[in-house]
Amino acid sequence: MLALGLWGLDRGGMWGDEGVTYLVGRRTVPQIWHLLHGVDAVHGLYYLLMHAVLTLHPGEVTLRLPSVCGAAATAGLVAALGVRLARPRVGLWAGLLYAITPLTGHYAQEGRSYALVAAGVAGATLLLVRALEGRPWWPYGAVLAVTFLLHEFAVLVLCAHALTLAAARVPRATWLGWARATGVALGTLFPLAWVSQRQSAQVAWLRIPDWDTTERLARDFLAVTPTGIVFWASLLLILLGLNTGRLASVALPLLLVPPVLLLTVSQFRPLFHERYVLYALAGAPLLVAAGADRVVGALRWLWLEGQGAPSGRRTEAERVVARAARHRELVGTASGTAHRPGSDRRSATEDRTTAATTLETRDGAAERAGGGGEAAAGGGTRTATAATTRPSLTRANLITLAGALAVTIPFLHGLPDYRNDRDASRRPENLAAVSTLAGRELRPGDPVLFLPSFWRVTALAYPGPFVGARDLALGEPGARSGTLSGREVGPGELRARLAAVDRVWIVAQSNLLPSRWVPGDPTDRVKLDVVDGEFARRQQYVRGRVKLALYIRRMPPQSTQPVSMPTPTPRPTSPNPTPP
Repeated sequence: MLALGLWGLDRGGMWGDEGVTYLVGRRTVPQIWHLLHGVDAVHGLYYLLMHAVLTLHPGEVTLRLPSVCGAAATAGLVAALGVRLARPRVGLWAGLLYAITPLTGHYAQEGRSYALVAAGVAGATLLLVRALEGRPWWPYGAVLAVTFLLHEFAVLVLCAHALTLAAARVPRATWLGWARATGVALGTLFPLAWVSQRQSAQVAWLRIPDWDTTERLARDFLAVTPTGIVFWASLLLILLGLNTGRLASVALPLLLVPPVLLLTVSQFRPLFHERYVLYALAGAPLLVAAGADRVVGALRWLWLEGQGAPSGRRTEAERVVARAARHRELVGTASGTAHRPGSDRRSATEDRTTAATTLETRDGAAERAGGGGEAAAGGGTRTATAATTRPSLTRANLITLAGALAVTIPFLHGLPDYRNDRDASRRPENLAAVSTLAGRELRPGDPVLFLPSFWRVTALAYPGPFVGARDLALGEPGARSGTLSGREVGPGELRARLAAVDRVWIVAQSNLLPSRWVPGDPTDRVKLDVVDGEFARRQQYVRGRVKLALYIRRMPPQSTQPVSMPTPTPRPTSPNPTPP
């Protein structure tokens, strides 16, 4: 994951949200605190972290390094969950699958908080599993609190964890420990939630998710590639992984509950975006890896039964199956779930898989114990045992290696997409490209407007090309006014300033001018009305969602002094007049 995150990290330009992270991270701590009272409180902790990082070395690569480290940590934590809930090769396969998922790589190279939030949720989930094994609850609560402060929508993972506890039928004391830990984390979140609720206009651009949104999310989350045989194979393995008991009780709620809750709420109040629930993706590779391990276990059992396995090993396997069945009965009796209709066939399959898994583990231990036994035994029984177990250990290792190598198949299949995602043109916009055009086209003293005012982030992230230009609408810089892109002058003042110019450069959203959009800000309405009504476009350059355009006044500015004009001589009109 670290290698994939560092590959192509310097893609030659920031996009809008990254530009915000960069310019806020370069401000002083008091200026950041002033900003959070009016906007972006939900990202406050992340901005303070980025302030410390960018103080060391301001730059695009440094901006994205925390996300790369967060994604690498998440991959390792997913692997640790697989090891603890199943076995080492399940952890290895799950970690590799998480690392090569395109959505993971996309947000690993983005200067925003979402990869770090995913790491926090994965860490909290691992600490939950450890707490259920008797470890203290306070590390779980502490990690949750920090994760909630990185992004408040991470709170949805509590519903997933509650479902995990319910599936495990934990005693009342465990519920109380979990409630105390989550209560502390929620208490930390409450002030942030209260402030950010007053800033909810920031997500007014979100729309109600439809079926296409849900389908796209499912394809991005459930498989390394969203189409083709790899997708359907991954889906099949996930279905097999649902029958893995403890692992499924952790991974399935993590995968489904946060996205489903946010999609449901967004039908009434639009709040959904895939990046807000990126942390839920960790559940999918765990289920895929567990399903693959079940396939391997089933094939090994068939091999034991039908491929000439020695009678001693068949007897040993039968003993393991019997012990697994007795253990299941004891656990069922203790929990009050000794028998459920339709569970016999599934339990028998689980027992056979357990037997194959146990025999593999014993084979490996036998070879390690008998590695030096041949010389000591002088070719006796110990030599025969080592010779018998060595092929089994090799087979187990080859299975693990084959699974790891199989992960490279979907990665190589999607390699062109991985490469394209590292191109700056694949992001919503490239502020560096827009600034480069401005440096080539703007002359000293040229007036500039930003429509809407958010796109002033272009000049703030890359200020060099805009040095010498006149920002017609700016009244007070962002750092001083406690805003992202500055406080602008009033509508009347802006009209007066526009009346004095006959040409103006516009850095605007690409679908504006012309547009039926009516800005909510009165100063932005003046920009749109005056430029659209009194100016004509002469040049335009579009880079994603942003464009740089030159507008020339259709008629020169009128003098304030009355001037007597002679009566013009009538001329015949041309049937094909030249447009202005």
